[in-house]
Amino acid sequence: MSWKDDYAEVMMKSAPIPAALLTHGNGCYVWDDDGKRYLDFLAGIAVNSLGHAHPALVEAVSRQIATLAHVSNLFASPQQLELAKNLVRITGAGDEGRVFFGNSGAEAIEAAIKLSRRNKQTGTILALENSFHGRTTGSVSLTGKPALREDFEPLLPQVAHIDSTIEALEAALSDDVAALFVEPIKGEAGVIPLPDGYLQRARELTTKHGALLIIDEIQTGAGRTGAWFAYQSAGIVPDAVAIAKGIGGGVPIGALVTFGAASNLFSKGQHGSTFGGNPLATGAANAVIAEIERAGLIENAALRGGEIRDAIAGLPLVAETRGAGLLIGIGLEKPLANELAAAALERGLIINAPNDSSIRLAPPLIVGDDEIAEFTTIFTEALEAIA
Repeated sequence: MSWKDDYAEVMMKSAPIPAALLTHGNGCYVWDDDGKRYLDFLAGIAVNSLGHAHPALVEAVSRQIATLAHVSNLFASPQQLELAKNLVRITGAGDEGRVFFGNSGAEAIEAAIKLSRRNKQTGTILALENSFHGRTTGSVSLTGKPALREDFEPLLPQVAHIDSTIEALEAALSDDVAALFVEPIKGEAGVIPLPDGYLQRARELTTKHGALLIIDEIQTGAGRTGAWFAYQSAGIVPDAVAIAKGIGGGVPIGALVTFGAASNLFSKGQHGSTFGGNPLATGAANAVIAEIERAGLIENAALRGGEIRDAIAGLPLVAETRGAGLLIGIGLEKPLANELAAAALERGLIINAPNDSSIRLAPPLIVGDDEIAEFTTIFTEALEAIA
């Protein structure tokens, strides 16, 4: 039997058969079970900030697993407290900032939903159409993709989805709204940024109506867009920010950071997680943050993102590029994104087609000249093959 037969036999039918069986990685590259090398320009969907097998992360995880991996939420650890301080610092949450740890982005969103109910228990939660916030019951309720919700309805009540326009925002915000959830850039929609001025207007209106402004930075955070978090580039301060993916560099972790008065909404016993904030995951995240800062990877994301977009511009079938830093969307002139992703994979390049007309790039933050040159060559060949 092949590994695909094994997969079909033992894995739940909620996902298609994967494209390859990957066995190991190094830097911006991974290898499959046949020894074929791939340039990874997806980084586990914006997760592997430091690439694969980075010495800083390997050392931190190896040291921590040999020391203390898990203690439950009945106890604290130095790693947990260090990471909480780091997250308060890099988010700019200030003296009133507080942190809740989970194990994934969806768990961070679930915590944020409960925070919203504490703000206004019967208030409406607003989210955007074509957004993505996760697959759990609460997070999929917020996800603005009907195809992902319909098979599981009824979901959470008092959730409404609105167009991603300032006009729709102004029409929807009222005193009956408990919270507004937004992604600064919709990654699963094809890397679609919010309109200019949207976050600033959202901040004004949520403040006016006593609603929480909750920013989902699960995909955009951890330096990927050329700032620690995309909302910082907009010059606004949210009430809460959901963090996951790249902050752990491949080790599962999620967090919700609250600002100001929102930090006082939860009281003792109202939320928790057995594994959340465990020493292994928090130790790994501390190492990721330290390496991002030491190596100037936020600045590298801004620089390399511009270089990649310049390399793409003008290639066959490319209509536009979108996004910021190393979260890049490529709009195609024809609905050939799945064919393009397959052609790239065949040639040793991992990219992603979130929809029929878009390609998503999210390479490791360590990407450099050689990887960009190789990407440009392979991507051009894949485009020419399907044009």
